[in-house]
Amino acid sequence: MANRLAQTSSPYLLQHADNPVDWWPWSPEAFEEARRRDVPVLLSVGYASCHWCHVMAHESFEDDATAAYMNEHFVSVKVDREERPDVDAVYMEAVQAATGHGGWPMTVFLTADGEPFYFGTYFPPEARHGSPSFRQVLEGVAAAWKDRRDEVAEVAGRIVADLAGRSLVHGGDGVPGESEVAQALLGLTREYDEQHGGFGGAPKFPPSMAVEFLLRHYARTGSEGALQMAADTCAAMARGGIYDQLGGGFARYSVDREWIVPHFEKMLYDNALLCRVYAHLWRATGSDEARRIALETADFMVRELRTAEGGFASALDADSEDADGRHVEGAYYVWTPAQLREVLGEADAAFAAAYYGVTEDGTFEEGASVLRLPGDAGPVDADRVADLRARLLAAREQRPRPGRDDKVVAAWNGLAVAALAETGAYFDRPDLVERATEAADLLVRVHLGEVARLTRTSKDGRAGDNAGVLEDYGDVAEGFLALAAVTGEGAWLEFAGFLLDIVLEQFTGEGGQLYDTAHDAEQLIRRPQDPTDSATPSGWTAAAGALLSYAAYTGSEPHRTAAEGALGVVKALGPRVPRFVGWGLAVAEALLDGPREVAVAGPVGGELHRTALLGRAPGAVVAAGEGPGAEFPLLVDRPLVGGQPTAYVCRHFVCSAPTTNAGELAAALAGPAGG
Repeated sequence: MANRLAQTSSPYLLQHADNPVDWWPWSPEAFEEARRRDVPVLLSVGYASCHWCHVMAHESFEDDATAAYMNEHFVSVKVDREERPDVDAVYMEAVQAATGHGGWPMTVFLTADGEPFYFGTYFPPEARHGSPSFRQVLEGVAAAWKDRRDEVAEVAGRIVADLAGRSLVHGGDGVPGESEVAQALLGLTREYDEQHGGFGGAPKFPPSMAVEFLLRHYARTGSEGALQMAADTCAAMARGGIYDQLGGGFARYSVDREWIVPHFEKMLYDNALLCRVYAHLWRATGSDEARRIALETADFMVRELRTAEGGFASALDADSEDADGRHVEGAYYVWTPAQLREVLGEADAAFAAAYYGVTEDGTFEEGASVLRLPGDAGPVDADRVADLRARLLAAREQRPRPGRDDKVVAAWNGLAVAALAETGAYFDRPDLVERATEAADLLVRVHLGEVARLTRTSKDGRAGDNAGVLEDYGDVAEGFLALAAVTGEGAWLEFAGFLLDIVLEQFTGEGGQLYDTAHDAEQLIRRPQDPTDSATPSGWTAAAGALLSYAAYTGSEPHRTAAEGALGVVKALGPRVPRFVGWGLAVAEALLDGPREVAVAGPVGGELHRTALLGRAPGAVVAAGEGPGAEFPLLVDRPLVGGQPTAYVCRHFVCSAPTTNAGELAAALAGPAGG
């Protein structure tokens, strides 16, 4: 018999709708029920493509005896962290403060007032490696609740008081300047892995936002060291197992330092951010490999993640069925030498094994290897590689596919819009710009809809129940601004302005601090507020970047002031933890550069417009259009010179002479040489 989750739209919650656990979705009614029954709330948080979430569900939540115990002693609440990032953030902060680490699945026991008193992540069905079994945890918590209630209440109160004391009044004093950016660069250099690219040790995550900072820093200052770290990291990832060498697109992270074995789920946000990074790397260096990876990743997103409504789905699972019908991680992606021979024949299989690093022992489990480009196959025949790749991809298509989380998350779709719009413009792929426009249309039509506030998610073209958080407003505005630059359609600038006005009204506190939830959002035990960039730009830095660009487009002083107020946190954090405020540092580079305002009085898609889009100046905004009906404030009183398309470049209220020459415009936007 299905439980209450059957009525929800979240693919993750629906995965648990047939559990014998009497799950509730996050709701006031669940907490009222806990109060009525005088039992604690068991909060379980995860997401649809999370491998260990599936494992714990199979071991514990599908087990009748465990479920019966949960139903008797708790009100069990299931949350999709991607639908309710605010709930996830507040309790994850408590888990990390109490245990020193966090992750998913997250298991938290709460009072009926939502106050947490016991925490963990994955609990196994039997005690092992010093971790108690899930049943032991349940019994221990139930006993404490029954026999030591005063102690439970005291612990809960202490945790809530500790969380309340962590509020950021504001980010610091003033905006980040040259010295903070230089210290951040030094910090990244110290953590840089000279041998394998990237930062830190294993597990190693794709540092897309730190790379954006390095590329912008190089463009503004000419720092070769910054460019080298960015280019070498991108090359190492492109050749590693973290990149899908057959189908394009990146996995979530590498379990090792060398980028060989990934955690196989593929997330929309990683691919959107990395697609844009490689496009920007190509813009900086002209690298053929960067161009290839940007386009293959864009094509992967469109082919594998695009929904029938034109949005982009959240993720593909890590797990799928292997040849024996078992659900295992990576089954869709890995190859043994025997499987290569079966598809390619002896000679081609031997060549493919050398080219893709497939060994007899295997680099993954059970003798299978993750395809990568170890680069020791010597010079290769490009046509032969293309033929083998096509044959292997066709064979892989016959395997059972990983599951897809079909919900459309506003923020991540905003990131995808920006990536596809720019990649399409750079590489003359109007189809990618069209896909970006369709996703942006869906965000306006469904996620903004009638309510004139952004909804976090949609599925099958229907808006979900949860309000957008700050990252939704920041990233969707970022996507709309990128689309405005590429298409010359001023409506996207207007939509971005609409969203950013809500940021000013609903998400901004004293002294420039930002909150992750709106002033009128559901009140949790504390108002979440995280300025650090992790897998995606934080709402804080995403909003800062979009506010800064919008101010450059419109001359709006309130938006510029808000961007500068928000960047105080980058001044405080950039020198200390540069890896975790990469997007904030990238925005700081735009602020230090101006950012430059480029107005092209001339045809959209013409030579001057294209030259402007390819300019490397950090965070430069581009407005293009012709005639009196031009749709951008930047184009007002910007006439053609001598009847020719004309570009105007300004920064800090000073404009250089207008030019009709693409070479002159390129020089003005080239970075340090362009002054």
